[in-house]
Amino acid sequence: MASFRDLVFFLSLASSIAAVLCNSEGDALAAWKSELVDPNNVLQSWDPSLVNPCTWFHITCNINNTVTRVDLGNASLSGPLIPQLANLPNLQFLIINDNNLSGLIPKEIGMLSNLRSLFLSKNKFSGSLPPSLGNLSSLVFFEAHDNSFSGIIPTSFGALTSLKNLRLDNNNFSGNIPFTLLQLVNFGNLQLLNVSLNSFMGSVRPTNSSAEMAVTTIIQDPKAPN
Repeated sequence: MASFRDLVFFLSLASSIAAVLCNSEGDALAAWKSELVDPNNVLQSWDPSLVNPCTWFHITCNINNTVTRVDLGNASLSGPLIPQLANLPNLQFLIINDNNLSGLIPKEIGMLSNLRSLFLSKNKFSGSLPPSLGNLSSLVFFEAHDNSFSGIIPTSFGALTSLKNLRLDNNNFSGNIPFTLLQLVNFGNLQLLNVSLNSFMGSVRPTNSSAEMAVTTIIQDPKAPN
């Protein structure tokens, strides 16, 4: 009997933890919705009174009813990202490209340790990329091109050893490309590194233009050939 009671207690505890997690995820997404301008009502289904956000449009959950994907590309949204998005611990895909989103990238986004794809391209984001993004050890695709980001690329990006695609082109970045990041081209998994149309020191040239592996690197020599 004792083991049966223990099992019941464990299942009840697990259920309670899952319910709390789902509620916190719904609260985080509802808080983000309140900061966004949504002219086409694509977030109309985001009702925080529901048990969890898994029935909302543009949200995907796993079998444990925790959020794994937010897909809001090309949704005509404007407004900022918010720190509360860090309360989506199982998020793997954050797809918000082709909108009018603006402001800074919260450093808390670097807490999303399961994130595999981060698509921020073709928005109006500005400021520096937070060094905390270097903590995204599972990140495979990071596209932030066609924004107004500035400053340097954090040296912490050299820790993104799972990264295959990194697009930072058409921004206002400056300074040097971190050597640790360039090492990911030679010794890591990085297959595409596009840093063109910025204000980096040196010249930019392609090192491999094949369709399978198009890599653009920075040459830290003002006299380097294009």
